Amino acid sequence: MMIEDIIADSLKNCVKLLYNSNINDKLAQIQKTRIEFEGDYTIVVFPLLGISRKKPEQTANEIGNYFIENIEEIEAFNVIKGFLNLSLTNDFWISFFNRNSREEAFGFQENKISSPLVIEYSSPNTNKPLHLGHVRNNLLGWSVAEINKAAGKNVKKVNLVNDRGIHICKSMLAWQKWGDDKTPGSSGQKGDKLVGDFYVKFDVEYKKEIAALIENGIDKGEAAQNAPLLLEAKQMLKKWEKGDKDVHELWKKMNAWVYDGFDITYKRMGIDFDKVYYESETYLLGKDIVEEGLEKGVLFKKEDSSVWCDLSDEGLDRKLLLRSDGTSVYMTQDLGTAQLRVDDFNPEGLVYVVGNEQIYHFDVLKKILNKLGRSWAGNIFHLSYGMVELPHGKMKSREGTVVDADDLMDEMYDTARKTSEELAKFDDFTDEESHKLYTMLSMGALKYFILKVDPKKTMMFNPEESIDFSGNTGPFIQYTHARIKSVLRKADKAGIDYNQEFSSAKLASKEKSIIKLIYDFPSVVQLAAKSYSPALIANFAYDLAKEYNQFYHELPMLKEVDEEKRSLRLAVSAFTANVIKSAFSLLGIEVPERM
Repeated sequence: MMIEDIIADSLKNCVKLLYNSNINDKLAQIQKTRIEFEGDYTIVVFPLLGISRKKPEQTANEIGNYFIENIEEIEAFNVIKGFLNLSLTNDFWISFFNRNSREEAFGFQENKISSPLVIEYSSPNTNKPLHLGHVRNNLLGWSVAEINKAAGKNVKKVNLVNDRGIHICKSMLAWQKWGDDKTPGSSGQKGDKLVGDFYVKFDVEYKKEIAALIENGIDKGEAAQNAPLLLEAKQMLKKWEKGDKDVHELWKKMNAWVYDGFDITYKRMGIDFDKVYYESETYLLGKDIVEEGLEKGVLFKKEDSSVWCDLSDEGLDRKLLLRSDGTSVYMTQDLGTAQLRVDDFNPEGLVYVVGNEQIYHFDVLKKILNKLGRSWAGNIFHLSYGMVELPHGKMKSREGTVVDADDLMDEMYDTARKTSEELAKFDDFTDEESHKLYTMLSMGALKYFILKVDPKKTMMFNPEESIDFSGNTGPFIQYTHARIKSVLRKADKAGIDYNQEFSSAKLASKEKSIIKLIYDFPSVVQLAAKSYSPALIANFAYDLAKEYNQFYHELPMLKEVDEEKRSLRLAVSAFTANVIKSAFSLLGIEVPERM
């Protein structure tokens, strides 16, 4: 049991004894003592005044005296108006340190064998390469999955590849018309980039056709709907859904190029999945569910044969599920995919990591499934996240103005190399060691910069700012880890034993500050899992690194003449390094042994 829980339970007992009243968790308010005051934890007394019927200071003093007399972990208290600040004993912190400092998996719980939490992320389209928006999606989804694993959840990481639809046909059609049988092998391009170029080519030629139609007096909206290229793409989609052999062969060939390209990018980002679903395999199940809804009278068909769900009683409008020509929409596929995942995993929850522009879509999905009698519809959670913006504006795939994920990682690597060379930090590294370190720093910078931001917030990405070796960045924390490892190597070389118990040690203020921070790590992991927020882990790691650097500068370590103090400070350093490494592992970031 965490000390906060012990204090809260003790407070309830105290109020019962002193004031003959029962209080709930809402009234038992426990928080960390603010840094400018003496103490470790603070009880907010104001909510209890209606029960004690006494002034804030008197109530706080009575409760404080109860804690001193009854709770062995409390050694002192002070009262600031209506706030009771409690100080824990030195023995409490030393005992915690001795129990946990050599625990490699400190802060992590063993995975429970239970119904899994299914987390979907990535969800790329096979008409373009992964871009900066996908980078945030992938990093966020993967990290949320790893954090929930660390919190004890049985997690399944899944990907849904959007491999069919009109956008896919646009790339296919453009390749047929202007591809000249070009392949990744003949062009030297990654397959996803090659296919993406033809998606852009379609848009260029499509706009030319619209402009030509408008010049001939056709209304702009009508021109957009009746441009020959778009009509051809729609016809190709119909052929695909009817199983046309030639269309399917082209579709399989071009998708295979894209998958090969995706795999390279995923590997570089450190992203993996337990299962990959394909829209082409789930949309038919979605159609079956739509037919079921028609039979039950939950859905209705219009005169043009399109199928809809009326959600007006839910405060929404009518939602299209099948077009008049029988082709499906995204919602159709999502109905099928959700059902398939329930059949596959019988999960406790389905988490969808998708941008906040799809909030309405997932609200509708849950409401339709609920109308169809799926009791698990309430277990769907949309982890929406803000877009990633750039100094020069928003990205548009069809216009080719996206920041390609591979290009971004190349730029990050070059920035890490340039910054490191300017600082002359790694002159003694071999070329292989330098390459490995630049890769580690660049990916650490990228991942940390994106994950330290609350998922719900839109963020501005600045590559150069993310590589900075000072401030709230990945490289700063990586450098702190390397600094600790350097100290420990020197200690090992000098034969100093710091792998021991410290039963009689008296903690200095900075030693205690670091141990207090580390004590919170298990709670931070649990809260980050519950709130689906890697930002909590990232900012914890920064706070710990920042605190350690103050500790490093203020207290002598290898030069300390008192053997117990020297060994304790080295042991605190080793514990700190381990927790930084564990925290960063949840963000998918490696930490260097030396820099």
